Formats: sequence, structure tokens, C-alpha cells
Amino acid sequence: MPLWRPSAADYDTFAEHVAAGEGMPTFMPWPLSPGWSLTDFGSVSAPGRDARATFVTCTGVSDLDGVVEISVVSEEPGVGLGARCAGLMRTDPGSEIGDGPPHAKVRIDGHPISLWSVLTSDVDVAFDRSVFAGEAQGRWLWLVLRPASAALLLKDEWILLDIADLGPELIDLPFGGGPPAW
Repeated sequence: MPLWRPSAADYDTFAEHVAAGEGMPTFMPWPLSPGWSLTDFGSVSAPGRDARATFVTCTGVSDLDGVVEISVVSEEPGVGLGARCAGLMRTDPGSEIGDGPPHAKVRIDGHPISLWSVLTSDVDVAFDRSVFAGEAQGRWLWLVLRPASAALLLKDEWILLDIADLGPELIDLPFGGGPPAW
């Protein structure tokens, strides 16, 4: 299935994304911190079929890292969108997922979701990012953070919310900025 991704992030194309992503959760950090915005989103989907993967990218500023970019991917096994965002040459996170204690946790629907670091040193070392993956609701959940030091933001357990659970709050989402480097 093709990756649907708008040329510009705005409310109208986000509404298209919600329709195209049917059948697959689109998770994003919630609430967005002041000054953060949605810069990109998309889904692996085909008309008349449930989506196989979705992603959202948020950008903002942190005191320690300056501009930070966070991509959250939810996908069926074997799709490879999370790996593409992470700059990897495979479709799934790898065998290190679930090996040992988790390196980070997020919350989805009040449940803790364990995430493990995904090794990226076997690809372009100049591609500065941290990658975490785990399983949520029977699908792969990926977090790709740029720069790599932004992984320190995960020390506090984040809440990820499926945008389908939002109502009027969607109208107030800030959009803007360029799409991610991948």
C-alpha cells in the first residue's frame, strides 16, 4: 500500500489523514507542550481498506536540545514505516525488543507501554536520532526523536493519545513547520 502524506500540514489535510487512517490508531503526545506543532502526518493505506500504518511528527523546542522533532508511528508488523522514519534497512524493530528491562515507557489509554532502544549504529552514524519501539494494541509502536539527546525527554512518562479520541480539541491543534528529514 502507498504512503499517503500531505504536502503541507494543516487542519484540512489532517481531516483527510483521519479518514485515510481508519482502522489504525494515530498516536501523538498529549497534551502538546506550548510552542509545539504538528509538522507532518500520514498513513499507509488504500481506498476502501483499513490503514496498515500511521504516523504523526511534532516539532518544538526544549531547553537542552533546541529544536526537537518527534515522530510516532503505529504499524502492523512487516509494513516498515517505523523503520523508514528511523533510517533503518529492515521492516521491524529487531530482536532487542523485549530483551531486558524497557528503556522508556509511555502511557496509552492509562496503560504503561514498554519501549526499548532500537540499534541504529549499523546505518548512517551521522543521522542523529534516538529510536525506541515496543508493542501497543497488537501493533508496533515507534518513537523517533531528533536530535538523539532528545531521548532525555522520555524520562517523564509521556501520554500518547489516539487522535480519534479527540473531539473539538483537534480544531485548536497548531500546525506548521517543515516535514521531517526522512
